[in-house]
Amino acid sequence: MDAFGIFGEEDNEMIDERELAYILQVAEERTFSQAAKKLYVTQPSLSQCIKRVENELGTELFDRRTNPLTLTYAGSLYVERAKQILRVRQDLLRQIEDMSELKCGQLRIGTSYSRTAYLLTQVLPKFKQQFPGIDITLVEGTVQELQDYAAEGGTDMSFLYLPLKRQELCYEPLVDENILVALPAEHPISRQFAGELQKPPFPAISFHDLAGDDFIVMKHKRKMRETFLRLCEQTKVRPKVILESGSLVSAQALVACGMGVTLVTDTLALYSRLAKNPLYFSLKEYTEPRHLVMAYSKHVQPSKAAVEFIRVTKEML
Repeated sequence: MDAFGIFGEEDNEMIDERELAYILQVAEERTFSQAAKKLYVTQPSLSQCIKRVENELGTELFDRRTNPLTLTYAGSLYVERAKQILRVRQDLLRQIEDMSELKCGQLRIGTSYSRTAYLLTQVLPKFKQQFPGIDITLVEGTVQELQDYAAEGGTDMSFLYLPLKRQELCYEPLVDENILVALPAEHPISRQFAGELQKPPFPAISFHDLAGDDFIVMKHKRKMRETFLRLCEQTKVRPKVILESGSLVSAQALVACGMGVTLVTDTLALYSRLAKNPLYFSLKEYTEPRHLVMAYSKHVQPSKAAVEFIRVTKEML
């Protein structure tokens, strides 16, 4: 058997990276249907590809009798080695790209959907102006997905907040984000500050002042929702929640059109490009800053392109 122990003799065909990606995606999603959606392929096509690999290996990788799917022993071995292969490939590409002195290369960046909309629209044009030969792929996902991508080689690095749950990750600090409250321009408090330039330091108000307001909050398991609940507990205020959103950008846009009040980060406030922004205020009550970092695998040295992207992002922030 070859060095990876699962792909047969040396005269077998080259390892198919597409097959690796398909099997890793099914292992993550634990259903063929959901994995097919993430891969933008049909479920029959995905199933046929994996069955072909299993036939070549002479063993099943997934136990299809369980729901959701589970890996067989051979499947666990395959997934472990497949991740190693992708890390080796990523490291090889990094070394080759560094030899080109950033004249060409690839960079895969993990990011949330919201951060793409308000921050990367500012960072990417500046980076591409300096390094036009670097091809960039954005990989958007949830916090857990972004950590997994960075740890397992799915991205070169991912925007994340501390603390990180994956021990395989290290990080470069970017900025500490402060919590602000966004109010519609027609809000009575906003009218008191009409005409004032919105820039740091933002005027301070108390969470008590918002006791009678309709709130737009983030969905469950989101950090900003936890901040909202802590403020409620700290001040004994129970505002009416009228809507739950999965995106700070969407929540802010709803505030701008008068739908309610929400919490945002100062980074979002500074880089928002809505036709009509809400008004932003800091809070007199203490809120823990959010520590934004660029996380990457401990097992792969960041490429020169990655280092330059971090530098450009820091300059913007």
